[in-house]
Amino acid sequence: MRFIIQVTQGLVRDERTRRKTMAILILVAVAMVAVGLTGLRSWLEPRDHAGRFIFFWFACAWVTLTALLLALLDLLMIRARARQARKDLREDVSKRANPNSAEQ
Repeated sequence: MRFIIQVTQGLVRDERTRRKTMAILILVAVAMVAVGLTGLRSWLEPRDHAGRFIFFWFACAWVTLTALLLALLDLLMIRARARQARKDLREDVSKRANPNSAEQ
């Protein structure tokens, strides 16, 4: 269990890994939709195989939701980084405008 938590934390914290994971999840979701609508149509017939049908489309929705949540997290992290950069810029500009003021 501890390993899963560490892997998840690494995935969430590292921007490059998070974006690669989002891309893979989106590709998997698109592939699942395409295969579910064309190739597995008879295998997923809701009247004959209700359990398969529900499980397959639930898994597809789960993959899609995971990609969406990772994208939302990425957006929030970008906004937080931009907010910090604006704050740093304001502090830098105020220091240059008032070079004689002392910081505490």
